[in-house]
Order: sequence, then C-alpha cells, then structure tokens
Amino acid sequence: MTDERETLTELAEHILPFGRQLRLLDVDYHNGLHMLRLIWREGKRITQVDVDPENCLALGADILAWAQQHAATKEN
Repeated sequence: MTDERETLTELAEHILPFGRQLRLLDVDYHNGLHMLRLIWREGKRITQVDVDPENCLALGADILAWAQQHAATKEN
C-alpha cells in the first residue's frame, strides 16, 4: 500500500490466543526513515504502534529471552 508519505509492506500476520491478531508491516516514510508497524486487533479494538529499528532489537531480544525461558520450562 502506498500513499504520498509512506509505503507499507506486509511482513507477517499472527493469529494469537483469545481471538487476537497481530500484523507486522514495514513502513517506508519516503525520507529514508523505516519503522516497524505493529497492529494489534482485539475484537473491534485496534492498537497501532510504529517502532524504530533500535527499539525493535531490544524488544525482539526481550521476547526471545521470555520465549526461551518458558519453552524450556514447558519441556521439563
């Protein structure tokens, strides 16, 4: 999807527990700025957040650490 200010590229869509959905989009603002857009849907409620690359790295590390901790717990 493209408009004058930005181009959106769909990266992934995840169906989450309890009827929730998460979409990830690459946002190119045509000025060299790239953000990762997270779109959370819970029923009719939609929350949209744009995250810069540095914060994506930190967030990704936190999510991975949590998943590894709990996946290891589930295996035991």
